[in-house]
Amino acid sequence: MQENVEERLVSGAELGEDTGVDRTLRPRRLADYVGQTRVKENLQIGIQAARQRGESLDHVLLYGPPGLGKTTLAHIIGNELEVNVKITSGPAIERPGDLAAVLTSLNEGDILFIDEIHRLSRVVEEVLYPAMEEFGIDLVMGKGPGARSLRLNLKPFTLIGATTRYAMVSPPLRDRFGLVHRLDFYKPEDLQQIIARSAQILQVEADAEGLAEIARRSRGTPRIANRLLRRVRDHAQVLQGGAITKEVALEALARLEVDGLGLDQVDHQLLRAIMEKFDGGPVGLETVAASISEDADTVMDVYEPFLLQLGFLERTPRGRVATRLAYEHLGLKYVNPKKGAESPQLRLDDEEAK
Repeated sequence: MQENVEERLVSGAELGEDTGVDRTLRPRRLADYVGQTRVKENLQIGIQAARQRGESLDHVLLYGPPGLGKTTLAHIIGNELEVNVKITSGPAIERPGDLAAVLTSLNEGDILFIDEIHRLSRVVEEVLYPAMEEFGIDLVMGKGPGARSLRLNLKPFTLIGATTRYAMVSPPLRDRFGLVHRLDFYKPEDLQQIIARSAQILQVEADAEGLAEIARRSRGTPRIANRLLRRVRDHAQVLQGGAITKEVALEALARLEVDGLGLDQVDHQLLRAIMEKFDGGPVGLETVAASISEDADTVMDVYEPFLLQLGFLERTPRGRVATRLAYEHLGLKYVNPKKGAESPQLRLDDEEAK
């Protein structure tokens, strides 16, 4: 099982090598990490203090929507501390023995990064608690009267947990993290810096206006910004001679069905389902997810956070409600669901035609 649990081992020294062969878009140092200023400053203090004392960094919990840089920060912390980073995920650790195999393979000061840590089973969590606090684990060998407890001592290590569902991390596990940080959505200007660096690494010619257009439509998320950059690069290379300008970016993003605020086809389907099928809401999460053939967790974790930030959705005790801003963005006549007024399905341009 150890082979399934240990997805990959990354050397901090290797991450620090600045070679032309390594074309990863991830920054290697905190100084190169754009945005999340408060988180960076606190991590820098913690890393510097740990290095001065010659100790392992305290355990770190990072949470926030997908694509904001939790895995990248784990690599950066390993690089700053010059230690190895071992990466796995909550669902991959099925039994206590799987966790024991990973923990006993760590060297002193190494980092164990567990993605989606909220999906750890409670049985595995019970083994993790003493490992985090006392750097030791207790395993029960055998069954029945012949069962015996085995204590395994571990070398001091740092656990970095990442989750998109902070509330689902059990309180006993949350309380054992010394550093807890929430990652926020990025500002367009920060995203523009990120993809400007990415464009250099990818050797793509791009002007500031073109990059700004991509950044503005990236939903405040670096992962999406880099993905859109690569797709616009493809468009520019095949149809426009290679350079990314504002006009090229606009044409490419239109082909990708990404609107001016970064909403894609699924976002539009989600909003229209609430407005047109359920009269603006309120409607339950499971119902609206089924109406657009999406998984409820995907809707809640991937699409809703940005729509809520834009003010296009409201979460109420009775379900999801589309706001006036959402109607205006899609060009639909707004109806206050609380007042139960006329149907919202009439388009503004149809009204004007009458």
